[in-house]
This record gives sequence, C-alpha cells and structure tokens, in this order.
Amino acid sequence: MTRTPLILALVAAAALAGCNKENHTINPNVADDQADAAANGPVELPPAIAESKTYRCADNQIVYVDWLADNKSANIRTDKAAIPTRVVAAEPGQPMTAAGGYSLAGSPTGSNAKIALPGKSAQSCNA
Repeated sequence: MTRTPLILALVAAAALAGCNKENHTINPNVADDQADAAANGPVELPPAIAESKTYRCADNQIVYVDWLADNKSANIRTDKAAIPTRVVAAEPGQPMTAAGGYSLAGSPTGSNAKIALPGKSAQSCNA
C-alpha cells in the first residue's frame, strides 16, 4: 500500500525534472528561412515515382530503378535499403547519367535497360 504513493511521487518528480526552465520568448525580428523561401517564388517539388522495377543484369547483379514522372530522371540502387543515386538526362528519352560512373538508358515501360555502375561498363539488364 505504501509503494503506490512512493512510485507516484517518483514519477511526478521525474516528470518535473524533465521540464526546461529556459525563457521561451519569441523574437519577431529574427529571420524566418521558410518565409523567405516562400517569398522568393514557387518551390518545385521533386517528381513522383512513375514506375519501380527490379533488373537483373548480365553479370547477375540486381539493380533497383525508380523511374520518375518527369521522364528525364530516375533513382538507382544496388541494395533495396540503400540511399538511391539520382541519374538525370538533359532531355526526355536521352540516356541519364550521374557523377561517379552511373548511367541508365531505357524507359519505364520497357522490359530491359542498359545500366552502368561505378567501376563497371554499361550492361544489358532485364526486368
């Protein structure tokens, strides 16, 4: 019976100890980065994913490609959980490239693509 009030007192003390007693005054003269960005004009959102495909290449490597809706960029990954590398073309329909030796030629509706990864030459890959 005496444990319950003791436990409640400890929980209340821990909750109060977590309170920050700093001054939280908002200064209206401080610059707002988001307001400045919005005032500079419209913000362009990244393109949506139009098609996601998994390719097996000639050297038996698996490559994951997210084709983007702008028809001139895609995201390439060699591991499903990895951070993708964006490849971009100057015009829709042209091969897409990125620094480091990445390139991609193909289309989101096709069943094969030509993919080059860092340290490897371009090879044919099938979805």
